[in-house]
Amino acid sequence: MRAVEVVPTDGSAEAARALGSRLIAAAGGDGTAILPTGPDDPPPPASLTAPVAGGVAAVVTTSGSTGSPKAVLLSGTALAASAAATAARLGGEGRWLLALPAHHVAGIQVLLRSARAGSPAAVMDLRDGFRPDGFAATLRDARRDGGPVSRTSLVPTQLRRLLEDGGAGLDALRSLGAVLVGGAATEAALLARARAAGVRVVTTYGMSETCGGCVYDGVPLDRVSVDLEPDGRVVLSGATIAEGYRGAPDTDFLPGRRFRTSDIGRIDADGRLEILGRADDVIVTGGEKVPPVLVERALLGVPGVREACAVGIPDDEWGARVVAVVAGAGLDAEDVRGRVAPGLGRAAPRAVRVVDEVPLRGIGKPDRAAVRALFVDAP
Repeated sequence: MRAVEVVPTDGSAEAARALGSRLIAAAGGDGTAILPTGPDDPPPPASLTAPVAGGVAAVVTTSGSTGSPKAVLLSGTALAASAAATAARLGGEGRWLLALPAHHVAGIQVLLRSARAGSPAAVMDLRDGFRPDGFAATLRDARRDGGPVSRTSLVPTQLRRLLEDGGAGLDALRSLGAVLVGGAATEAALLARARAAGVRVVTTYGMSETCGGCVYDGVPLDRVSVDLEPDGRVVLSGATIAEGYRGAPDTDFLPGRRFRTSDIGRIDADGRLEILGRADDVIVTGGEKVPPVLVERALLGVPGVREACAVGIPDDEWGARVVAVVAGAGLDAEDVRGRVAPGLGRAAPRAVRVVDEVPLRGIGKPDRAAVRALFVDAP
């Protein structure tokens, strides 16, 4: 058994570097297992800090985007397999820039991947939030003081902000050999815009239970497999799967190092995995199942719409009705709804609202509960 050490982070570069040092030791089998916490996290209960099995290197809490957060037990072996597979997919090792919260699994992986390459990650100070000029300055200073930096990992919101900045932040992004984007769905229009701007974007899909991203551009990493259950539920398996949960049922961890996700997917014509959304988010309206992503894609095709989120709200006649929020400059809600309605049929949103920004939670996932409340709680 191994003791569990709580390592707090506050968004500063210093705290992230300290966490990185402890993680490297833990993943290598030395010292204690690590439980990283963020600046707004309450002290973890004693049930999370009790000793863990000897192979566990990190206890990482999920974002709880669809229910209660869970504590995931990640082994040093799984973390190493993930880092090695990422290096293999990207064509070799490289030094990374950390622009994500260090205590999330994606931040942990940036720290470990860079250490594996032989150089500590360049770390952006996030205490005042993510800013394009700060991203550019961090990259510039790291290259001046510590040599080449060739990779980073972002969420779609960060990618959008860097593209919209169009200045030093975008120049910094273009200079990197690989920009992983995950944590939430990345829309095709945003990807196209980034690639047209010369950004080497790689989309990633995964979660804390898989040591972060394990499917890149729709293709599983080495030693990772993807299967679909009859209802489209995505099952991931292989070397990066966690040991299970602490203090929560492990029913989604299946024999043979397999994990049943909460996502619905399909395999496209090129044999790549396409995620249609979370099973819990599918809207059943009039007996028809509507994945919100299909509605959101249509909304994002309307000129001026830069963000969209569709949800279902209770309806006495239909069971649920589709509604949506959009963000962008100079939008008219009824005009947006009218443009998408003909192509969506029954899936068309019955109501659309224009907001300044789509509510987010965690490291960039749409806060569907907050969007739903805009309609359910409104007069």
